[in-house]
Amino acid sequence: MMIVKLTRLLLTFILLVTVNSISFAGNEDDGSGTIRGTVTTSDGQPASMVNVSIKNTKRNFLTDEDGRFSFRNVAPGTYELELSMVGHQTVVQSVTVEANKTSDVNVHLQISDKQLQEVIIKSGSSGYKITKPSSSLRLQTPLLETPQNIQVVTNRTLTDQQVISMSDGAIRNVSGVTRAEHWGDLYANISARGSQIQAFRNGFNVVNSFWGPLTEDMSFVENIEFVKGPAGFMLSSGDPSGLYNVVTKKPTGQTKGEASITLGSYDLYRSTLDLDGKLSSDGKFLYRLNLSAQNKGSFRANEYNDRYAIAPVISYQADDKTKLTLEYNYQRANMSDVGSFYVFSPDGYATKPRDFTSQPSGAPGTKIDDHSVYVNLQHDISKQWKFTAQVAKFIYDQKGVSSWPSVFNADGTYIRNIAIWDAHSEMNMAQAFLNGDIKTGPVRHRILAGIDMAKKSYLADWGQSFDIDTEANPFDPNNPNLGIPENGYPVFDRTTPLRERAQAAGGIQDMRYSSIYVQDELGFLDNKLRLTLAGRYTDLQQSAWGAAADKAKHVTPRAGISASVNPSTAVYALYDQAFIPQSGQMANGKKVQPITGNNMEIGVKKDWFGGKWNTTLAAYRILKNNELTADPASPPTSGLSIELGQKRSQGIEFDLRGTIAKGLNIVANYAYTNSKVVKVSEGVTAVKVGDIVPGYAKNTTNAWLNYKVSDGVLKGAGISAGFTWLSGRATYWEAAPSKDKDLKDYFRLDGGLFWEQGQIRITGNIFNILDKYLYSGSYESWTSTPVYDWQAEAPRNVRLSVSYKF
Repeated sequence: MMIVKLTRLLLTFILLVTVNSISFAGNEDDGSGTIRGTVTTSDGQPASMVNVSIKNTKRNFLTDEDGRFSFRNVAPGTYELELSMVGHQTVVQSVTVEANKTSDVNVHLQISDKQLQEVIIKSGSSGYKITKPSSSLRLQTPLLETPQNIQVVTNRTLTDQQVISMSDGAIRNVSGVTRAEHWGDLYANISARGSQIQAFRNGFNVVNSFWGPLTEDMSFVENIEFVKGPAGFMLSSGDPSGLYNVVTKKPTGQTKGEASITLGSYDLYRSTLDLDGKLSSDGKFLYRLNLSAQNKGSFRANEYNDRYAIAPVISYQADDKTKLTLEYNYQRANMSDVGSFYVFSPDGYATKPRDFTSQPSGAPGTKIDDHSVYVNLQHDISKQWKFTAQVAKFIYDQKGVSSWPSVFNADGTYIRNIAIWDAHSEMNMAQAFLNGDIKTGPVRHRILAGIDMAKKSYLADWGQSFDIDTEANPFDPNNPNLGIPENGYPVFDRTTPLRERAQAAGGIQDMRYSSIYVQDELGFLDNKLRLTLAGRYTDLQQSAWGAAADKAKHVTPRAGISASVNPSTAVYALYDQAFIPQSGQMANGKKVQPITGNNMEIGVKKDWFGGKWNTTLAAYRILKNNELTADPASPPTSGLSIELGQKRSQGIEFDLRGTIAKGLNIVANYAYTNSKVVKVSEGVTAVKVGDIVPGYAKNTTNAWLNYKVSDGVLKGAGISAGFTWLSGRATYWEAAPSKDKDLKDYFRLDGGLFWEQGQIRITGNIFNILDKYLYSGSYESWTSTPVYDWQAEAPRNVRLSVSYKF
């Protein structure tokens, strides 16, 4: 009932906004007038993010993606408009306003579109808010007009929050996004709208197994785009719940650099270097090089996570129309035993000290080498048509171990077990797409058409394991011995090639697919009303766990409508279908089927105060068929799954981001999520209709504020603060047998100070200020004695960063 009431409330809100805006638009008989205009560059392109102000007033407006601006309710008279950009002379244009009339103004800047983009990047105008998605999302439509909830976490936001990897708190910036515990900083495993969402990098789907990919180091990340709902029409096969797309840093054409050092609690030592410049004097050859190195300990004994990353990029601007970009990302991880983060107890969650561990000193660790190579070609066929083609190859090598007890005893003792986990993954992917922006009579067409292809393979050996404790002398959590265990440490046989070992262990997964898609966004009434029609055809085959390949072909349609109530407000509705290949091993031995599903979504988006900040309010319902979920009767490390039947996820989401006052940036969001089983597949007894589908929190609330003093003695100083609150947590694998043993509500408070002057910035943040015992985990009924397992977060801890720009 709650979701129905919230949906009705949203529909009512949209209706009121529409009626109010229509009334407002027609209320020009009060003697006031309107100033409306368009700003273009010297080469005729729309000039976005240019500040337009009425001289000697406090009224200003940030031009949108089409270079448009408007001021309503302006008293009759003659005014001067000032158009300003960092590093360029202010442009002044006179305009006369008459009562009950609209005065149109067209301003032409003396800089090109390329020069304007450099100004935007250099000035950091994006701040906490971005108005247009990256080119890797393929959309030409501004976010305000896109009939879908898309949120972009900017590099500025990540820097202020001192986020150093994809699993390090980035998700607090998006409504309804949660992360279940999963071995610390190894994999992100992010969920939204009731399911784990797909991981993308530069527009490529980089998921090749349930556990991947390796979390991205933020040193080479520009932005993170969260796309809510299906996105299969534009990005390989996408999940109905959504995806996140990590956009890496590219050359800007400026000669600049930045070096930083970060020190933190629990032996965190980190340094980064970002170099950006020209390889040729004519600016045709550009480069970007990002480096990072990190040593990181833990508040628990015998844990470590050392990483470094190398990310060079070279671009070649052949002419004004053609650009070629080559990019390489390399990440090296050297970390302690995967799985050592878990704590076990039959008595309930958080019943052991926060720094408790069963990880013995000297235990073998895990080493990972993660390579990715990209080649991207962009060619402007004309002003209306653009062609993009890109290929990528990902190679992932892992040599390591994971740990999980083999026996749990009724007295709370258990036998620790270490298993081999060697893995090799390869992904070869290619994309080509065409963007068009044309008119047929009064109708505008934003056209997208393309093809996706991919071949992926994943090999893993889990076939060898070793008990480091004995039945006579099990590990006692009440009297932990973290020295050399009684049985010593395993020596695994790696003489046999990995493919043969993976074949014997059933750890082989393969997938290949090809698809074509077409989309037309039709703009009516001077593009105030937009209708999106799209379709995608996918042909795929996949095999896993040694089984024969499954083949499937599917067509997924998409329809959306978006209406601009006024230049700063849009309402939208969306219907989309999804078709997602999934790999896994069924607990009942049957073949894995692809996921099919559909999404219905409505929402309203608004830019406030000239585009300085933006809000999005959305309501959705997702139906998914055949989705796999972890078999609650098997250990999490087994990889065994069951097929639910049909799941329904529905909820409300609200996001706010941008600059709400001079020097004050904010990110705030709230989501209500409800995910339940509505149909059960034949033969499935582990779940029933009405059961909660784990992987979400019913209420998710986040906020982050950053204030910088812009005048006076404290100029350049600032303060930051933020919190995360989760209630109704269902981020477990399996619910506890009694409500009083369920996961408790989660609240974390962070904050800090910073100082920025010239080329130097000093940032200090305190995380978990209230020093709460924060954790996530699950009940496990499949074990010999049912237990609770959890992973604790760090106690109160600090980070101090010093950066220097040159």
